[in-house]
Amino acid sequence: MSWKEWVRTAEIEPSIYAADFSCLGEQLEVLLRGGVRIFQFDVGDGQFVTPITTGPIVLESIAPIVHAAGGVVDCHLMIVEPQRHFAAFAQAGGDSVTVHYEVVGDRLRDVVAQAREHGLEVGLAFNPETRVAKAATAAIAADVDLVLCMSINPGYSGQKFMPDATQRIRELREFLPPQMHIQVDGGIGPDNIRQAYEAGANLFVAGSSIFGREDIVRAYRRLVSALA
Repeated sequence: MSWKEWVRTAEIEPSIYAADFSCLGEQLEVLLRGGVRIFQFDVGDGQFVTPITTGPIVLESIAPIVHAAGGVVDCHLMIVEPQRHFAAFAQAGGDSVTVHYEVVGDRLRDVVAQAREHGLEVGLAFNPETRVAKAATAAIAADVDLVLCMSINPGYSGQKFMPDATQRIRELREFLPPQMHIQVDGGIGPDNIRQAYEAGANLFVAGSSIFGREDIVRAYRRLVSALA
């Protein structure tokens, strides 16, 4: 399976980083029943980003729940030397990994090849200070499956969507071939998801706007309605 099969017209990806870990499995099951197909699994190492978040051990415990319902786990690796950990994330049940341009730079082709050796789909993320053209050129050359345009500075959940992100998404869409997905992560909510879609994104990572609400399925469906 690949992103070609996973994505309908657009997908909203709840960010597990924002979930309640005391009942994580239950929350994932509720969202899967509510229509979620893809979850983002954020990994921070305390070096590339300040927080130390979750890793393969947590992924191993939740991947069977997601896969049993026909879902996918999309791993956002906010870490240095991500290639050292591809095997562990693949074995733990990850379906796709996204690495950062700021980390891999000119080594992207080799890094993508190493990820694919483990049966993983691959994405490239870039931070707000990185030029769109540089990230897009690297993504095309390495033939990644998606490009993640960060609409916040990575590391912490709950930040506000940066207003200039819409223009960066629009610029990115002009650079990339049509089959390459654009993901946006950071501050996505009902008030801005439609504008991000119209700019060219079709994968939307949402953390606090879903898990920060009492009724998480209703919050997810509110985003679906805003997108439609």
